[in-house]
Amino acid sequence: MCIAGAMAADACFAARPSDIVIATLPKSGTTWIKSLLYATVRRREHPPSDAAAGDHPFNSSGPHECVKFLEYQIYTGKKQIKDDDIDELPDPRLFATHVPSVALPASLVASGCKIVYMYRDPKDTMVSLWHFANKIRASEGLEPLPVETAAGLFCDGMAAFGPYWDHVLGYWRAHLARPDQVLFFRYEEVWRDPAAHVRRLAEFVGVPFGAEEEENGVVDAIVRLCSFEHMRGLEVTRSGTTEFAVGAVENSSFFRRGGVGDWANHLSPEAARRIDAITEARFKGSGLNV
Repeated sequence: MCIAGAMAADACFAARPSDIVIATLPKSGTTWIKSLLYATVRRREHPPSDAAAGDHPFNSSGPHECVKFLEYQIYTGKKQIKDDDIDELPDPRLFATHVPSVALPASLVASGCKIVYMYRDPKDTMVSLWHFANKIRASEGLEPLPVETAAGLFCDGMAAFGPYWDHVLGYWRAHLARPDQVLFFRYEEVWRDPAAHVRRLAEFVGVPFGAEEEENGVVDAIVRLCSFEHMRGLEVTRSGTTEFAVGAVENSSFFRRGGVGDWANHLSPEAARRIDAITEARFKGSGLNV
């Protein structure tokens, strides 16, 4: 399904130089980086302070409605996408994708538009994906996948968007080649200092915070607005759904835990060592670390 969506996006999507695209592997902080980007770019028409009065878009729409996936929500094959609908989105248009860098739509690469990539410790990525997959399996009446089985599949690269290590390295090399076009974030570093990364994000996409905004605490307000605790507590998160190619998904399923290091509660030492060994071997000499 995601391959069909990626192929349709490649054939139909007409990117603009002003577009901003979030790229991630599933369960790598996608929901969080979507909310941070949207809140940062749209802060003038939708100030973070609007949330208190219930007037911010996040009060009625989840981050996945505000920043839609090209291959999972726009080019799904389930309905006819009108170019006018995409053309009428306000500049800069915000999109997201899970596809590896080699599978990005040709027009996106040629346009020179901004790409924001975020990756996460592979062990936490794998455990979060395992939880999410089992939630989907349960809704389809399937037995849950044991964590050790899921870890084995992960290590073998059996994932919807290819091996974790290929995906991360692909965008890392794109960042090294075109740092002005591809921003590269590590989830754990954003988690430790979100305000600093919001400033970097704003600078990168061309909407830096002014002195008055800094004085008025706008950066911290965006961090609070997009925090796991605040977003999880919203009614739209607790009871809403978002339409994807796979069907309607409960918004609450995107807010399981957040944070860093949950893998230690689920993975055996052997599975953790295997993932670490693959990561060390694949990232060696790249300049990347986890």
